[in-house]
Amino acid sequence: MNNNSTRLDTTFRYETPEGIELELRPAGPVVRGFAWGIDFGIRAVVYILVAVIASVFGGVGAAFSLISLFLVEWFYPVIFELYKRATPGKIALGLQVMQADGSPLSWSSSLLRNLLRTADFFPFLYCSGLISMMLNNKFQRLGDLAADTVVVFKEPKSTIARIPEYPPKTTPYPLSLSEQRLVLDFVERGESLTAERRNELAASLSFLTRCSDKEAEITLLAYANWFARGR
Repeated sequence: MNNNSTRLDTTFRYETPEGIELELRPAGPVVRGFAWGIDFGIRAVVYILVAVIASVFGGVGAAFSLISLFLVEWFYPVIFELYKRATPGKIALGLQVMQADGSPLSWSSSLLRNLLRTADFFPFLYCSGLISMMLNNKFQRLGDLAADTVVVFKEPKSTIARIPEYPPKTTPYPLSLSEQRLVLDFVERGESLTAERRNELAASLSFLTRCSDKEAEITLLAYANWFARGR
């Protein structure tokens, strides 16, 4: 059996010690770049306001301005990540930061991932960080790899998975629990995907359906209804 066909897209699952299964969808460089842009704009406004106010106090104001610049640049993301799990830019785009195993972000990990932004920036414009993100399927930059963290999409709590009704069909051979989960995942997400994307994903699961690409989507839908009924 093809061991490479064990997940759909870049979704990852982790089971907590309490037996709760978490599903994580890592955020790619484009959406994270937009989030960074929003945060940069917020910091820039703060820098300008501090500089204007500090200019009134001469040398003391200049010293205060430099200290404020240091504190905002390095602790702005840490504070927001610890209390909100994300900076305002990430919150605006529905992202959050957590440990790679799905557990809440620790203060040491947040501090480490943000201190290493300098390494990600080298040699310019976050070039190293972008290369690192493109070389791993969790889109982790160097700071994320060192701190064992990921930036993921925050799933709406009210989302309820629904399987479209279809005449159930038994599988020609027993499927493992992970294989059954793949089938259910495909069907539950089907309505949010384009027809072309559904066909592409259905074809990637051909090792489960063992039928032509045209029949794969219908076959998976029939299997899912069979599983959902506890057959």
